[in-house]
Amino acid sequence: MKNSLRTPYDGIVMAAPVTIPYARYSIESAQWWIGRALSALVAKAGIKASDIDGLCVSSFTMGTDSGIGLTQHFGLCVRWLDTIPLGGASAIAALRKAARAVQARDADIVACVAGDTNHVDSFRLTLENFSRFNQDAVYPYGAGGANASFALIARNYMRTYGVTREDVGRIAVAQRANALRNPHALMKTPLTIEQYLAARPISDPIHLFDCVMPCAGAEAFLVMRDETAASLGLPAARLLSTIERHNAFADDPMQVRGGWAMDVGELYAMAGVKPDDLDVVQTYDDYPVITMMQFEDLGFCNKGEGAAFVRQHDLTIEGDFPHNTSGGQLSAGQPGAAGAYLGLVEGLRQVLGEAGPTQVKDAKLALASGFGMINYDRGLASGAAIFAGPAR
Repeated sequence: MKNSLRTPYDGIVMAAPVTIPYARYSIESAQWWIGRALSALVAKAGIKASDIDGLCVSSFTMGTDSGIGLTQHFGLCVRWLDTIPLGGASAIAALRKAARAVQARDADIVACVAGDTNHVDSFRLTLENFSRFNQDAVYPYGAGGANASFALIARNYMRTYGVTREDVGRIAVAQRANALRNPHALMKTPLTIEQYLAARPISDPIHLFDCVMPCAGAEAFLVMRDETAASLGLPAARLLSTIERHNAFADDPMQVRGGWAMDVGELYAMAGVKPDDLDVVQTYDDYPVITMMQFEDLGFCNKGEGAAFVRQHDLTIEGDFPHNTSGGQLSAGQPGAAGAYLGLVEGLRQVLGEAGPTQVKDAKLALASGFGMINYDRGLASGAAIFAGPAR
């Protein structure tokens, strides 16, 4: 595997993984959820709010607010600030930017946080205003949601590579089994492959259990230098590598691969590891078929071999390929932009040994990925990160 030419993330760590338990509906604002996450970060890290000198925030439902407004809301005085509108790729992008800011000493402790509310009408309003493309060319024709667009992607992918509903269903069923061990997951009943296959169609081949449940919630973590974490006595994970790519493979008539495939060699070369070295994998799972696509694009199997890979591996917490150990968005819930953070925060807990009932035994090395911002025929944003537990 080629050597990386990029500047490594030496000395950069992630700490204080925080989840604010999800609620199906909430009358509170996104700002309320984000504020709870920031408060939890401060408490978990044993710091003062004034110690946070960098802030990166993502949300779909903050209205006209952005990160700058939140500094006054929450009494923060920061010297580095960003608002990232990349949907499911937001956590990876936030991590990358925060890591470089801390590495350059533009900030010492950066809070990366995402949160959204879910009023009864929040999801419809988000769809209406998701993008200019959606407003002009999708929503007016009655296909104003991700289900219809992803149905086209899923149908094409499944037809191209001979994937069956049972193949992708194995992913959803495994994640439900994991979610039953996560006290914060919204889905609390077991799911069998027979129930998955018998579920009502939403937008064929997308059926009920292929879809995430919109909800309210927040996720967050801190980025700092290792000497800062040590001075705080704070367990921290070492950032080994990241990739990020937007509008990849634009000439593909319909998406069958994402930006990960363009940079996957760089991801492993920079980290100095191989796919087989990973102890736990957290993919962005807005639909099971997108997870299968990532198994291929992230180097666990070749393109078109995703179905065989799923058949050959146990994706549960105690299986040979522990995957989306919290249950992922498919079974824990999708709290808007915080859904981008769910896998990264869970992976961070895993390598720190803090995952509790979802803990994978001896997990030391993790990968988390992100994917988001679909227009019509493809998701435009993608990214991934590899990180490791504290050096022994």
